[in-house]
Amino acid sequence: MNEDNNKTIRFSKTTDQKLEKLSEKFGRNKLLLFNQMVDYFYKTSKDPSDISDELLKKMLAKSHDTYTSFIKAQEKILLIPMRQDVSRMISNQDQIVKYFNDQVLKANKELLQSQQGIVRHFTETAQLIKSLKEGQEDKSSLKMKFMYILNNYIKARDSFSFTTSAKEKEELILETRKLVAKL
Repeated sequence: MNEDNNKTIRFSKTTDQKLEKLSEKFGRNKLLLFNQMVDYFYKTSKDPSDISDELLKKMLAKSHDTYTSFIKAQEKILLIPMRQDVSRMISNQDQIVKYFNDQVLKANKELLQSQQGIVRHFTETAQLIKSLKEGQEDKSSLKMKFMYILNNYIKARDSFSFTTSAKEKEELILETRKLVAKL
């Protein structure tokens, strides 16, 4: 311990008071605080008289320049090509979307035309079925009327006897023909 305490330094009372306040603030004795200050300045190579710490500023500026050049290099190597690729990809996707939209619109128009054709065909078919049904009803009605006329003719002819004149027979035939012609 004698080796550690064999040198002395003289300083003013104000410096001693400042050293005392610092030692109380950090919770160390003055000798330990002084030894730590010397070690700090020795290791960092800082000049205690340089309050603004020019060496630190220069070192920070150098680091900043290094980081800036690194970022610029990365920008040239990675970011700019990546941005160009993304722009190309977006352009290609826009073209693909436009193509799909055109195809979908074309398909929709064709589908609409096809559906309209089918609707027209169904409408025509419905009209044809309706007319066939009406024709069928007319045919059935015509058959019924004809059967009625035929039955009346048969009854009237059966009611004739040998004595019935040819004129009455002729009138029956004419009347039946008129009724059939009205159908």
